[in-house]
Amino acid sequence: MTYCLGIITRYGLVFGADSRTNAGVDYISTYQKLFDFSDPGQRVVLLAASGNLSMTQAIVNAIQQDLKLMESENIHTLPTLYDITRYIGNKVRVVQEQDRPWLERDGIDSSCTLLLGGQVRGEPPGLYMIYRQGNFIQATPETPFLQIGETKYGKPILDRTLSFDTPLEAAAKCALLSIDSTMRSNISVGPPVDLVMYEANSLFVKHQVRLRVGDPYLMQVRKQWEISLRQAFEQMPNIEWGYGEENVLMESGVGNGESGIGSRE
Repeated sequence: MTYCLGIITRYGLVFGADSRTNAGVDYISTYQKLFDFSDPGQRVVLLAASGNLSMTQAIVNAIQQDLKLMESENIHTLPTLYDITRYIGNKVRVVQEQDRPWLERDGIDSSCTLLLGGQVRGEPPGLYMIYRQGNFIQATPETPFLQIGETKYGKPILDRTLSFDTPLEAAAKCALLSIDSTMRSNISVGPPVDLVMYEANSLFVKHQVRLRVGDPYLMQVRKQWEISLRQAFEQMPNIEWGYGEENVLMESGVGNGESGIGSRE
């Protein structure tokens, strides 16, 4: 399992991904899941991959081969980010068509999902999620983030803190906390963590970092976040157990002669 996310704000993009693909008592493996296919000065193209590793590696390899062989249609020649998304969706379909039947014969899940984000000169930044069928959706100002992989643990902080107007540095911290929260709750997600921040209209990736196991900053962030959560928890008011009791009992049927918790005789 893995966890990758992309965030888009009016100020640019943030991409984050862990690197763990297998975790057990005596076996942990890591592979890169966040890729930069940018052509600096012309376009920024970031791709994150989740799902069956052989499928995602085949898709990434097919994209790289088109660039290496300078095919007429590749990530650097297509005119818009939308066209690039459709191009990658077609690559997904081709790989799925070739390999899925053989994997399914042995009961192996062939599913994969990709996040594509970036900007082509002359158009605004964009963020897309590509499904294993090759179709895709786009992030909007109302939904400024997309997640793939083990999404549930890292979603609450995104829901509560992110908006399209969030400053880019704050969005990057939010992405890291979302990944760390997932690592804290699920052993199948783990470092190294790759994080990229792209400033809109710069057409160049200036900010990227890989945080490995035991990285001092990653440990500091986790410690400070846990302290802050405890402090916020301790400051929450206690439950007023009697508040609204009559309404609750009436809705549950108690009060019509039925017995129940909190009923008075």
